[in-house]
Amino acid sequence: MNLRGIVAVSGRPGLFKLVGQNKAGYVLESLDAQKVKIVANISNTKLASLEDITVYGEDDDIKLSDVLANIAAQGDKVPDTKADATQLKSFFQEVAPNHDQDKVYVSDMKKIISWYSILKDQPLFTEETPELDPQQEAVKADLEKKSKAAAAAVKPSNAKAPSKTSQPAKKVNMTSKKGV
Repeated sequence: MNLRGIVAVSGRPGLFKLVGQNKAGYVLESLDAQKVKIVANISNTKLASLEDITVYGEDDDIKLSDVLANIAAQGDKVPDTKADATQLKSFFQEVAPNHDQDKVYVSDMKKIISWYSILKDQPLFTEETPELDPQQEAVKADLEKKSKAAAAAVKPSNAKAPSKTSQPAKKVNMTSKKGV
């Protein structure tokens, strides 16, 4: 299953394919039938690559690609996202048996099932994940560092810039060194 280049955008429903990058942000194309292209601003939009997402596990975290492969193996037994919580929990227990039931909420299960319903018809879903060569891994690590640095550089709106008037005034010594 090739999830490279597929991202979830904070504040937007659905999944997007990463098309490119320009000076304003990332160029994304939706995976639905409309194929809407948007530019996600780097400074205020959070992107989550599906190949990097994991589900909380009791021992180790479970990769999303493994969970989606298990859902695909279930075939027609996949519940609707509007199913009740007990049905979703029992289904998720089958596809991710070692997930942490306290940390994985029903909303997370609904999101993963909705992502599966979007991805199952895509040709990327049946492809194998290509291996990265060392140069591509270095480029990917560099991009992650830049995005983290850009997020860290954003100051909160209530932060004040230091100014000369906000510092206490220096005392001026009016006595001369000559005489008393």
